[in-house]
Amino acid sequence: MGCGLRFPGLLLLLASAPALASTYVVTVAGLGGEPDYEQRFTMLADDVDKIMRGGGQTDRVVETLKGPDATRARLEATLNKIAGEAKPQDAFVLMMIGHGTFDGSEYKFNLPGPDISATELAGLLNRIPAGRQLVVDMTSASGGAVSALKHENRTVITATKSGTEKNATVFARFWVEALRDPEADVDKNEIISALEAFQYAEKKTALFYSEAKHLATEHPQVDDQQRAASFPLLRFGSAAAVINDPAKRELVAKRDEIDNKIDALKYQKALMAPDDYKRQLTQLLIDLAKAQEAIDK
Repeated sequence: MGCGLRFPGLLLLLASAPALASTYVVTVAGLGGEPDYEQRFTMLADDVDKIMRGGGQTDRVVETLKGPDATRARLEATLNKIAGEAKPQDAFVLMMIGHGTFDGSEYKFNLPGPDISATELAGLLNRIPAGRQLVVDMTSASGGAVSALKHENRTVITATKSGTEKNATVFARFWVEALRDPEADVDKNEIISALEAFQYAEKKTALFYSEAKHLATEHPQVDDQQRAASFPLLRFGSAAAVINDPAKRELVAKRDEIDNKIDALKYQKALMAPDDYKRQLTQLLIDLAKAQEAIDK
């Protein structure tokens, strides 16, 4: 999450969160409906899988469902398994690639066999105790899923602004590109946050339609930019090396905990006496600097 005051936000981890948290990553390539889409969705899911498993980052648990394995039953089993394993200090990421439908009231993610609705999916996700959750729905009509998927500890990113944008999307391609392009790391801290990946993919999506001189049929959205900015999606370089060192991981967890307290404090600033706010912020900044110094040794 970095050690600056880049974005205010809610407290995303429990104050007493233990070290050595894990991030569970589930990627699903849904039903293509025709060979071109089937191949495209599978390739994108394979790319995400490779990226998320890359660098030997030991804090990650990666599951990828594609082709005939991307069924509702397999997805439910995967999410139920994570619900039984994950801890409150852990993070969870679900990335959905493919087609979606919206009938005016209910969004559904198209899968081989029975589809799964946003309401049904939310029920499964709500059982996962991970304190930080991110859902990236890159399908057509994905904007129709937001109201069902919204949750106090969950950031929701969609390829479309509503369920009525029903054309096949290109957002997924640029989201994957963001995960492997260091240029997505705007603040150059060797961590790509969910917001940085979103902004990169959003910009590329708009450029795609502009250069093709086509009317844009998708408008990506994120439901909470503050939470998205505080969600470390991918580490590389020295940031990845640190997270792979068990001793350093404890220090990183402590630093992130302090970072979250700073975000929470800034969120409450308007309700606090100025002197009290300044005193608490100063102490947290001192603690943060000490934690970062220990990491850098």
